[in-house]
Parts: sequence; structure tokens; C-alpha cells
Amino acid sequence: QVQLVESGGGLVQAGGSLRLSCVASRNIFSFNVVGWYRQAPGEQREFVADIISGTGTNYADSVKGRFTISRDNAKNTMYLQMNSLKPEDTAVYYCHADVWGFGGTTSWGQGTQVTVSS
Repeated sequence: QVQLVESGGGLVQAGGSLRLSCVASRNIFSFNVVGWYRQAPGEQREFVADIISGTGTNYADSVKGRFTISRDNAKNTMYLQMNSLKPEDTAVYYCHADVWGFGGTTSWGQGTQVTVSS
């Protein structure tokens, strides 16, 4: 298992921006998938964006064109740049890292709160 620690959440007005970071305890290059989910109060955790090694990036329709996921292997860090934020983006954001195959694992961070005021 790897430890993931998110940061960068906070309170922002609608239309504003935030950048979330997720630092891994070991080489992020080794993961097949790294990405972000979010969970609003009373809702199920939902997919936001991910990077699949050898394939590319994927985004939920609700964030396409506004959010950008990236990774810096040298810093063992993934990022989620969030622009043009909307009140409906308010949620706890979780990063995850997956290893596929026999004995594969999924690791989660503890979450960071993002609140967008109208």
C-alpha cells in the first residue's frame, strides 16, 4: 500500500480556481492509474478525472474543459487544477492510485474539502 496525502482544498467563490495536490509515499510512476474522485454530502463518491498509464487522461463530463489532471513523477505528486468552479463542485476530493494485476491494490488519500460559494 502507498500513502497518499492531499492538500490545496479550501473556500472559493464561484468562478474561482483551486489546485489540489496529492503526494505519494513512493514512486507514482509505478501506478497504472492515478486520479481523483469526489463526494458531496449525501451523495455517492463520483469519478472526476484520471490518468491511465500508456493511455492518457479521462474526465467526467461535468468537469471537462474546466479541470486538468496532471502528474509530476519526479515529485511523486499528482495535481488537479480546477478552474471556473461552480457551487456544485463543492465536495470532499479524494486522490487514488491503482496497481493492476494479481495482487493489485487501490490506495486512497484522506480527502480535502473544496467549498464553492455562490
